Amino acid sequence: MSTREGNLEAPTRHAVDWKGETFYDEGECLHELERIFDICHGCRRCVGLCHAFPTLFDLVDEGKTGELDGVDKRDFWKVVDQCYLCDLCYMTKCPYVPPHPWNLDFPHAMLRAKAIRFRKGEVKAAEKFLASTDVHGQFAGIPVVVQLVNAVNRTGFARGLMETQLGVDRKAWMPELASQRFRWGAAKSAASVVTNGQRTPGKVAIFSTCYVNYNEPGIGFDLLKVLAHNDIPYVVVEKEQCCGMPKFELGDLESVERSKDANIPVLAKYAKEGYAILSAVPSCTLMFKQELPLLFPGEADVLAVQDAMWDPFEYLVARHKDGLLKTDFNTALGKVSYHVPCHGRVQKIGRKTEEMFRLIGERVSVELNTVERCSGHAGTYGVKKPYHSIAMKIGKPVFKAMAKPGADGQGPDWISSDCPLGGHHIAQGMGNNDLPVPRLAHPLSLLRTAYGLA
Repeated sequence: MSTREGNLEAPTRHAVDWKGETFYDEGECLHELERIFDICHGCRRCVGLCHAFPTLFDLVDEGKTGELDGVDKRDFWKVVDQCYLCDLCYMTKCPYVPPHPWNLDFPHAMLRAKAIRFRKGEVKAAEKFLASTDVHGQFAGIPVVVQLVNAVNRTGFARGLMETQLGVDRKAWMPELASQRFRWGAAKSAASVVTNGQRTPGKVAIFSTCYVNYNEPGIGFDLLKVLAHNDIPYVVVEKEQCCGMPKFELGDLESVERSKDANIPVLAKYAKEGYAILSAVPSCTLMFKQELPLLFPGEADVLAVQDAMWDPFEYLVARHKDGLLKTDFNTALGKVSYHVPCHGRVQKIGRKTEEMFRLIGERVSVELNTVERCSGHAGTYGVKKPYHSIAMKIGKPVFKAMAKPGADGQGPDWISSDCPLGGHHIAQGMGNNDLPVPRLAHPLSLLRTAYGLA
């Protein structure tokens, strides 16, 4: 059989049998890693994606035989440590994914290894705390306390303590807590529902996300202003917990299940009532669109939420195709360097944010520079002491590309990414590399600006 046979179809994904009898069998997992790593060593197409593949190939090249059999299996964990489950190797690079007979799923093999390590108790308490976004966000919105916490966290002493106790690199950018939570300040809209044969649902439910709720509520409020301007009624979902992505990246699948059990019954109600569910953070959107359906493939409510979940720009562009989006843009954006985040790319929706920028550019001045490459931030990976410098190295081509001069020879007026954490990482990386750092704004904030909304 040809190694290419059966692989002319789009990549397909198998469910993760994480409750099966052998999933946590370390011996079987290492055997599968050996099979996959040997294929990757012979291909090396993904060498430029992240640090996991260079780590693997260095282990092989520096081994006794120059082949995988010269690598100590204990060193396989070094590869696992470098994978942040971005899914790009599966979705954009690997020629051997299903339906290819080699059935190669690198990210889910890494997830299995991470889950085994977590179950064995080898994940430190500090890493667990970093992934507990609902816990350290609880101070957000509390008067005086927020200002005090933010002020303390900016001091060298606090950053040094965070480095020694939590493993957070003292040089890494960290988000501040918001003085007002998004969920506390968001009011339900009262616009009428338009239902004239459109493909898009005419009403929206907002899943706030931990980051927007606790750290940058302005992104959420800008989304609400855009929806209101377009006469799209919206509600903020009645209650929510973290989507589970930070725990997923640790391999803590039991915690992912607890988040699912809290969120899915609430979100399924909105899905069944005909709402489009929007999340302004790509990783959270992806969790409901892909990861939960693969972890819980037999649950009808999970699949209902999957069908109802939209990236905001996916929804707004579809709304435009329905002839229901206002295009009364009146404020020029100038030169915009826009970064496509990895968890947006693997949603298989195309460059919807870029489409919106180009739509704006039909009415007012927008000179767009799109950069589609990993910024290196990757959730908590980019802030951890062992990986921060690597994350900066991974992102260096992005930092340079984002600084590309416009037609006037000057740098961009704005830098922007759908991933707010990735956007701040890019801004820091540009500054670290002596590149001019323009204003940073989320694409939803730039869309609100283009509409001329206060």
